[in-house]
Amino acid sequence: MNVRLLFTLLIICISLTGCSDEITLENAATPLAHGIDLDEHNKFRFYNTVPLFSKTTKKKSQENSGTAYSLRQSKAQQDAFSPGSIQGRNYQVLLIGKRLLQYEDWFPMLDVLFRDARNTVMDRVIAVDSPLSDVFDLNSKDQPMLPILLRGMVETKSKISETYSTTTQELHRQFHEKGITPYIAEVEIVEKKIKLKGSALLNERGKYEVSFGAQETVMLNILQKKAKPGLSLSYRIPDKPNKGPFATDMLSFSAEKIKTKVITSFQNGRFQFDFHIKMTIGLSEHLFPYDVARDAKKLEKQAAALMQAQIENVIKKLQKHQIDPIGLGLYARAFHYKEYKKVKDHWGKAVADATFHVKVDLTIGAMGPVK
Repeated sequence: MNVRLLFTLLIICISLTGCSDEITLENAATPLAHGIDLDEHNKFRFYNTVPLFSKTTKKKSQENSGTAYSLRQSKAQQDAFSPGSIQGRNYQVLLIGKRLLQYEDWFPMLDVLFRDARNTVMDRVIAVDSPLSDVFDLNSKDQPMLPILLRGMVETKSKISETYSTTTQELHRQFHEKGITPYIAEVEIVEKKIKLKGSALLNERGKYEVSFGAQETVMLNILQKKAKPGLSLSYRIPDKPNKGPFATDMLSFSAEKIKTKVITSFQNGRFQFDFHIKMTIGLSEHLFPYDVARDAKKLEKQAAALMQAQIENVIKKLQKHQIDPIGLGLYARAFHYKEYKKVKDHWGKAVADATFHVKVDLTIGAMGPVK
């Protein structure tokens, strides 16, 4: 009897501990988007947007901003602008301004997101190539609410390898893994509308280095072995003349199967990485007359050469900026640890000095129902 009573009391005590910091819905404010940047005086600035559930208000959300020393310290200011107590448990996106990304070592400013277990670490991290104030003040009537729009953009486009759906948890891993450098999605404002640019690549300490457009990001995904079937690529075939003002030399195709093989070696005092990419593709568009059934091999070689040249150009950009979003350091550490250990603290320079070989093989698996 005493054991049963003790067990019952234990269950009650465990249940009550979860209610110690409860907050009622009517007393809470749930921002879905959060932003951080530096102002013109290099002071740390925060932004957030809170959805409004009211029939009497014309706006769908309330936007707040201010200066602070840290994210946690900014909570008091956020509460001062809000009808409820700000809760950071439902963030959908975390926006990072380009001014802040011009500096290194900003990542510790996100410490509260990981240290306070009540916060979410699944919000998508997005770089903004425009003033954050412009983004949070948009309130466009013909677009969804800002957090929903941005989350939807990176989720759908990352599925076709045109950007990255990097979470704060994944960003934490990238910053603390020496064999890789961080990469996140990037957006900008064009004609008062948010446009997805592609991806922003950072160095090992978080400073912005270079942006990749949609197709370059696809190439990077292929090198990372993250590319999924369904991605689309377009190229202009050099020996096909244009007719009038139209780009009638265009060829577009989608990937049905993708296989990337990476071979790592160490020769003559430097690392060497050999990429062999095999893809089965389906033609989705060719604007020039061509007998694909008869001359498929020739078209495969032309498209493969163009794709290979673009991948090589992507690698050259990475070497120029001494960054490694591919994660080549993971291969080097796994297969040549002795050599990797000597350069792990300046891995970006080792990538810049490395030798790369790329080979692309394309096979046309489908040409469409028309000739």
